[in-house]
Amino acid sequence: MNLEDKLNKLPDLPGVYLMKDKNDNIIYIGKAKSLKKRVRQYFGSYANSNAKVKSMVEHIHDFEYIIVENEMESLILESNLIKDNHPKYNIILRDDKQYPYIKIVNERYPRVLKTRKILKDDSEYFGPYPAVGAVNEVLKLFEKNYKLRTCSLNLENPDGKYRPCLNYFIGKCMAPCQGNVDDKTYDEMIEEIRRFLSGKDTNIIKKLEKEMRDFSEKLDFEKAASIRDDIVYLKLLNEKQIISNTDIMENRDVIAMARGIEEILVQVFFIRAGKIIGREHYFLKDYFNNDAPKLANAFIKQFYGGLAFIPKEIVIESEPEELEILQKFLSEKREGKVKITVPQRGEKKDLLNMVKKNALDMLNKYGDRYKNRLKNNIDTLKQLQNIINLPKYPERIEAYDISNTYGIESVGSMVVFENGIAKKSDYRKFKIKSVNGPNDYESLKEVLTRRFTRGINEKKFNIESSFSKLPDLIMMDGGKGQINIAKSVLDKLNLDIEVCGLVKDDFHTTRGIIYKNKEYNMNVASQVYKMIYRIQEEAHRFAINYHRSRRSQNIFKSELDGIDNIGPKRKSDLMQHFNSIDRIKSASIDELLEVKSMNVRSAESIYNYFRNIKNQDMDNNINNSNDYHY
Repeated sequence: MNLEDKLNKLPDLPGVYLMKDKNDNIIYIGKAKSLKKRVRQYFGSYANSNAKVKSMVEHIHDFEYIIVENEMESLILESNLIKDNHPKYNIILRDDKQYPYIKIVNERYPRVLKTRKILKDDSEYFGPYPAVGAVNEVLKLFEKNYKLRTCSLNLENPDGKYRPCLNYFIGKCMAPCQGNVDDKTYDEMIEEIRRFLSGKDTNIIKKLEKEMRDFSEKLDFEKAASIRDDIVYLKLLNEKQIISNTDIMENRDVIAMARGIEEILVQVFFIRAGKIIGREHYFLKDYFNNDAPKLANAFIKQFYGGLAFIPKEIVIESEPEELEILQKFLSEKREGKVKITVPQRGEKKDLLNMVKKNALDMLNKYGDRYKNRLKNNIDTLKQLQNIINLPKYPERIEAYDISNTYGIESVGSMVVFENGIAKKSDYRKFKIKSVNGPNDYESLKEVLTRRFTRGINEKKFNIESSFSKLPDLIMMDGGKGQINIAKSVLDKLNLDIEVCGLVKDDFHTTRGIIYKNKEYNMNVASQVYKMIYRIQEEAHRFAINYHRSRRSQNIFKSELDGIDNIGPKRKSDLMQHFNSIDRIKSASIDELLEVKSMNVRSAESIYNYFRNIKNQDMDNNINNSNDYHY
């Protein structure tokens, strides 16, 4: 199916679209009130609206989309997917700031606050809300109409011991600190707010609509207009969304199926920490028209049998056969309770309906396209087999990459492609444990040793997982050196697996494959080249994203942490200049001062720290060698 045919089949529904380049990399993620209208704009006059859009459109080779219920859901899903995929043409917030929530604090005389962080503090969280301005205005409205407290005083036993603040004297607080309001009255107000934020009650809106009509009848249009604006903000917050959940511990998969003539398309949405972060689809052959419980049973066993991560809950349309046995099997594999749920109502049912809608849409419009894509991928893999003389076509390919910042806290990645399609459920991340400094060879050796040692052990005990299934071909991001590292690990473990390397030219662009000490240059327009390039880029992307996520969580530590006068900027400059902690440790003050952001005081701090020299001794040392002036 060409691009024009896909555009003609776009639904006139809200959703999120993902633009892809010729190598199947996601280059842009956007949202739309109408997918049909919005996506078509990119291939009309909007394509030339500015240089960025023009450049992006020139690289669009394909696209896919996810249908949602409303515009709010599309906004939240767009944000989640951008943060997870880092598309080239999206603007990405580096501080990872998320949409705000409204929090009812778990305390006597609860406060109602805006927050961007969800804590495990037994408080109630509602949201997230993309309309930040609406959150601020609604909180002002609550403050005005309910006179709730905003202070952080401990009021478990107030007994009138606190002096009222200014809010009490200007009529914005009922002063529970003075005992001016009983718990029951205060809790009734909080309950009304809670029911509104939960979408269970619209009494607040109804009261305001009556007030607006009253002021309008009195010709007080200014007050009526102000209340009208408040109603707009309230309705904006009250719009239901199921894309994100405030349960930060929630990990669940939602599975729906769409039946074709001889195949079943299974759509799986992955929810991690309460947010949809991605989806995958699979085809099941069904020649004998099995019923839904049999299909559910077969899919769950095959899909989760090979996964290392099992979510706490699996939501599915039909109860699978052998439900108790399946739950026991998954619980033992997860080492924690796993529940298979068939919801009849509520948010889980709404979420399941959304997944079902996407599965039906994909099957009805693109079922043949995905089957053809699979056939083309297998043909391409057979071409690769013939080009480099592999013993068989590589059905399963694993690719590895290493990422670090000047050798600090290296991480490794393993990506898996089966029949040319990324199998993200089998991707794995590795934190390098035994290597210090920027040593990619040793880091790769550690990653491969850990991966295949575990694979051998799990295979030995008949444990089905992504590790126990060995690849037909390993692709290393590099040449003979990387290949030799892989071969040494495999030889030591007595494994016979084919290994090739992906080599680059002087411009750091992949030029070909090295296999058994012979280099095969590739035509960049060939399907084989496009496939190996896509695999290589995916391994690199996965490693970089893991590295970024660890940095953003402040996981990275360094021996430079805690040294006086050494902040993030100087730490980065030091690592860039010396490339390793060991060289910094052994550097003289003169050598440390060669770093652009260093001064004598910071150089002394480092020199003293690694030698345990007191300042006075250091001063004598300096005076005997060189003169430095602050």
